[in-house]
Amino acid sequence: MSGDRYYITDQNAIYFLTFTTIDWVDIFTKKEYKLELVDSMNYCIKEKGLIVYGWVIMSNHMHAIWQAREGYNLSSTIRDFKEFTAKRIISMIKDGDE
Repeated sequence: MSGDRYYITDQNAIYFLTFTTIDWVDIFTKKEYKLELVDSMNYCIKEKGLIVYGWVIMSNHMHAIWQAREGYNLSSTIRDFKEFTAKRIISMIKDGDE
């Protein structure tokens, strides 16, 4: 989610989210990068109170239906998920795992 027009108004509501790559680059054609998304999402489930109702990974974006458990902040979880996952995938690409 990007831009000022998208924001979480209720931190514990269920949201349909779309995460895209910059310039819609087909990053997720590699299994390793898809697995990184899944690993990051599983971490958020275990450690950040994320509830996942569904998700799909396409070649250049991901759709998800997420909610934060009571007492957790969905905005923070999304921020951390995107930041950590992006850094990991960029590191994997730089290390030649592409």
